[in-house]
Amino acid sequence: MKMSDRKKKILQIVVDEYINTAVPVSSKNIAEKHLTGVSSATVRNELASLEELGYLTQFHTSGGRVPSPQAYRFYIEELMQKGNLSEKDLDYIENSFRNKAGDVEHLIKDVSKVISDLTDYTSVAIGPHDEEERIRSLAMLPCGEGKVLLVIVTNVRILRDTFIDVPETMGDEELRNASQVISKLFEGKTLLQVKDVEEKVLSEFGQYRQVMSEVIEALKSYTHPRDEDIVLTGAEKIFNHPEYADIENVKNFLTVISSKDKIAEIIGDEDDEIQINVKIGSSGDADVPEDCSVVTATYSAGGKNLGTYGVIGPIRMDYTKVITVLENVGRALEDIVGSKNKDKEDDPK
Repeated sequence: MKMSDRKKKILQIVVDEYINTAVPVSSKNIAEKHLTGVSSATVRNELASLEELGYLTQFHTSGGRVPSPQAYRFYIEELMQKGNLSEKDLDYIENSFRNKAGDVEHLIKDVSKVISDLTDYTSVAIGPHDEEERIRSLAMLPCGEGKVLLVIVTNVRILRDTFIDVPETMGDEELRNASQVISKLFEGKTLLQVKDVEEKVLSEFGQYRQVMSEVIEALKSYTHPRDEDIVLTGAEKIFNHPEYADIENVKNFLTVISSKDKIAEIIGDEDDEIQINVKIGSSGDADVPEDCSVVTATYSAGGKNLGTYGVIGPIRMDYTKVITVLENVGRALEDIVGSKNKDKEDDPK
């Protein structure tokens, strides 16, 4: 059914009012405050029609209406007005990132904090993952009987936080030889290609198949977000929103933020081609708990992926503010990181 312009306007008013006040919106409020040329009875009829269409719900017969998850989706896609940040907020974004362009680890934490501060919601960030990250060399360093530290050097970083088991009878010379063989097998391959050659490599390695198996599992683990790649900021801010006076809503929220695996599941598979991604609980986004929404953006600058960032909060989220913040943060990162990369190119020293 095609929605009339008046229905769209009234739905937009209901969503905006409910986002701002968390109070069900009445026909009297709409007629007196927003549509002074339309009678309260006419507005009431339109509200009833929108309820029949599934866009509004009414907790009490005599009470006002609140938007459904379907209404929020329609609002985001069709009705939401473009927002703007104040000069103060824009300066805060720029000053927060100015000296961090070359330090990705700290940049991730700063971006997450900025988003949380400006939106007043819990923010989440997953560090960048480069699908073209290639293995340059690999070494196993002895750390006592039966344990070695696996050191992986790629074209973008050094990975050295994984310990693996080796036979206690494996001497230092044997370990060096095994490291060289394994390093040559994977040299030049991307981390994502490891699983494609796993069966062949294991069948050819022979005597130390178990060692190779552990190395492969370690390499594969780096293709997924790890706990240290996930940053959560402002978890306590849920209590700034009236929805979380309800213990059940708090429990739903905690099911998301208490598990970094859950966070990665929700935001770790975003489409880089989509600038802003919105997931609304209770509306078909099965991995998002009821009464929660997740809004994310994946950033890049100078051809380099900078990670995925966003907010987790109530369905009654200020989507205009959140999306405006995410868009402005993305532009700031592109300007700052991009200009730093250009300076490096211009100065070959």
